[in-house]
Amino acid sequence: MALCVLSYPNLERRDFEWIQSLRAKHEKLAYALVKPHITLVFPTDAMAEDEYLNHVRGVISHTPPVSFAIRCAVMRHSPANDRWNVFLVPDEGYSSIVKLHDRLYTGPLAGELRLDVPFIPHITVASRRAAEICQDLVAEINEEGICIEGSLNTVDIVSYQSHGLTTMEKIDLFAGR
Repeated sequence: MALCVLSYPNLERRDFEWIQSLRAKHEKLAYALVKPHITLVFPTDAMAEDEYLNHVRGVISHTPPVSFAIRCAVMRHSPANDRWNVFLVPDEGYSSIVKLHDRLYTGPLAGELRLDVPFIPHITVASRRAAEICQDLVAEINEEGICIEGSLNTVDIVSYQSHGLTTMEKIDLFAGR
């Protein structure tokens, strides 16, 4: 069992439905498995569950909610599965999400950070072998002039197994309470 950290963004219903419509058409496998999300820690089984949970809880306890605005799509190639992906990437909130990711990859998770793949906060809306399909989708999205505003208010610590994902714990981002 591998563990990961996801944040399911708080979005307007119309934005959520628009994202889901893209995912249903262009990312069918993930669409059936998981809702739109930003991955903050990628799956790993390199440490004991208790150590992982305690580390993530400690980082999150000092992290405020993150507001973001997405205004563009970008295309990236994933050598791991030889697929092209279309990401919705935030303009506003980008640095706060990167800093959260970086804080999570300290301590017991420091050795799990992949230095060969730069972290880009994103919501994936397409995954295809054909680069042309992804490039056309990026052009179409960017031509629309999207503006999706939302926030990350919680993180889910998720177990990732061959049969699917299971949320082990949902943690509220610290709101100064």
